[in-house]
Amino acid sequence: MYKSKIIGVGHYVPDNVITNSDLEKLMDTSNEWIVERTGIQERRHIKKGSGDSPSTMGTKAAKIAMERAGVTADELDFIVFATLSPDYYFPGPGVMVQEQLGIKEIGALDVRNQCSGFIYALSVADQFIKTGMYKKILVIGAENHSGGLDMTTRGRNISVIFGDGAGAVVLEATEEENSGVLSTHLHAEGKHAEELAMIGPNTGNWVPEIMASDGKDLSYYPNMNGSFVFKNAVVRFQEVIFEALKTNNKEISDIDLLIPHQANLRISQFVQQKLDLSDDQVYNNIMRYGNTTAASIPIAMSEAWQEGKIKDGDLLCLAAFGSGFTWASALINW
Repeated sequence: MYKSKIIGVGHYVPDNVITNSDLEKLMDTSNEWIVERTGIQERRHIKKGSGDSPSTMGTKAAKIAMERAGVTADELDFIVFATLSPDYYFPGPGVMVQEQLGIKEIGALDVRNQCSGFIYALSVADQFIKTGMYKKILVIGAENHSGGLDMTTRGRNISVIFGDGAGAVVLEATEEENSGVLSTHLHAEGKHAEELAMIGPNTGNWVPEIMASDGKDLSYYPNMNGSFVFKNAVVRFQEVIFEALKTNNKEISDIDLLIPHQANLRISQFVQQKLDLSDDQVYNNIMRYGNTTAASIPIAMSEAWQEGKIKDGDLLCLAAFGSGFTWASALINW
């Protein structure tokens, strides 16, 4: 049976750096307040007129991953694109990447699992490869959060957290015994869906209705029950990591690098402490990019690889928790 091997990683973030000091000019906040609660020092926002969007950023990240993999666009069999912030309500950005890469008529699938989106997308691609249906699959996570944030004091609890960017990997079928995706683990608990959500616009509360509300309807801004999300995240992160390890008869000490979804540095540090992992065993970059949702894990993976922190033979664990609630993990022999 085939296994899925990551043969190329890449990422792209906008040039426009937004520091905590920049946000102090827009809302009642401070660098100390933001760093203490999130660990974030700066993030990237798409600049108007730059041409950046989830699909174009995803394409840029994909081209880097493909170059590193030594794979041309014509060799790709399928595209899986994870995002909560597509260029359009429909169609999804997967088909736009197909067009931007100049690929003819291969399938393109969009995944809407927010913070867990990249691992969900990776799992979908992994199944296609395991069954022998496809040999090379492009998996992308990309987000444009800045276009939908309330950049006032009213929205500061959420707006200071999120950034824009994209990451991508190329998966290839392999029969090598000691490399590739070992397993993926996906979960959801929809009863908490509205604890971290953007309710409108939706087909039951469309744009004209929201606009007619004289600014009283704030459903088109994201909302989050922060403390409730934190309490659930730290539990689910640990559960899904142990699930991956148990499935593959591995121990915490076997992990060479854990790349958690970059939701909040405090969550990552809490999980690291509970699992008794060293600083060298956990990779965080939320300080520089904020929370980029579906893009956070592939951006971090690409950076870690660039920095030499992911090497052949390493055991890599990916883990995520977020809106839905959804949570997921993947264990990979690099």
